Amino acid sequence: MTIEIVVGLPHLNEGPILQHARLLQQPVLISANCLSRWSRARGWPDWQGFQTKMLRNAHGLPSLDLDSGGYVCAVRYGGMPWTVDQYMALAASYPFRRFASIDWCVEPELAGDREAVLDRMSRTIRANRDCRDRALDLGIIDRFMPVIQGRRPEDYIRCADALSWSLVPNTVIGVGSMCRREISGPEGLVAVIEHLDRHLPATIRLHAFGVKGSALPYLTPFAHRLASIDSQAYGIAARHDARRRRVSKSDALVATHLERWTRTQLARLREPAKRLPLVAPSLDVQATSGPWEAAIVAARAEIRALIESGDLEHDEVTEAWVEQWAADLYRDRRLAA
Repeated sequence: MTIEIVVGLPHLNEGPILQHARLLQQPVLISANCLSRWSRARGWPDWQGFQTKMLRNAHGLPSLDLDSGGYVCAVRYGGMPWTVDQYMALAASYPFRRFASIDWCVEPELAGDREAVLDRMSRTIRANRDCRDRALDLGIIDRFMPVIQGRRPEDYIRCADALSWSLVPNTVIGVGSMCRREISGPEGLVAVIEHLDRHLPATIRLHAFGVKGSALPYLTPFAHRLASIDSQAYGIAARHDARRRRVSKSDALVATHLERWTRTQLARLREPAKRLPLVAPSLDVQATSGPWEAAIVAARAEIRALIESGDLEHDEVTEAWVEQWAADLYRDRRLAA
């Protein structure tokens, strides 16, 4: 088996970028954000819906995948501007090869501590459940790609276990929060893929979002498990090149870097496989200094379980509510002691 190189495109405008993508004949992925319409009439970005007419330009591409754009939305807008129903209507508007579930990324700049990581994992589980339900309603469940999130390798397995109802044979699941991850180390890219390979059913394959090209020789030993990777890293290279040469970052310049990046990744797949020494998984140890801290941890765990099951909306949760929940648990435990 060979790992498929999926080219992430910044837009679907007719021009050099799309022309190069057609010539390369590699699978393409776009973000929902690149199909968004925005207005600044009020002085700030105001989302106006999706411009699906742009999808007509996808002709000539071998396939087109859709990502929910969770990382960009979190960084630029502080959250997802569109609802599950709006995103799923977009997914149903075109015969995408695969469309990813909405997910909540856990990069350090978005989830600064362990509690934030766990909270965003729970939101991801809930979002997968909601997207899957709508995919069933819309008759497009066969193209639905669940997405798992985490910081540690075992986090991803926890997500996968919570989504076991969607892991039918031959499912491809997306692995999020990969693009800024180191290759090696106990929380590195290889450690995550290796951990998933050991624990997932043999019929499940993976798509890793935003994998750096230098990681490919270390991933080829997992080609039986890793169906595909994608990246827009060439855009960063184009920006640096434009700055160095003191020219504009035109689509023509970006297209040149797109072709160079793609051919480099295809060549890397032919390199001899490299292996890193296996590392022990990190332990999920929560430090608690007393019964009140333990009650806070327990309260957060119960709230996350309700979010994942669909019995509670994540935007209803406040710190004051968490503390009140913990106070009830603390009192009950004192009474039972």
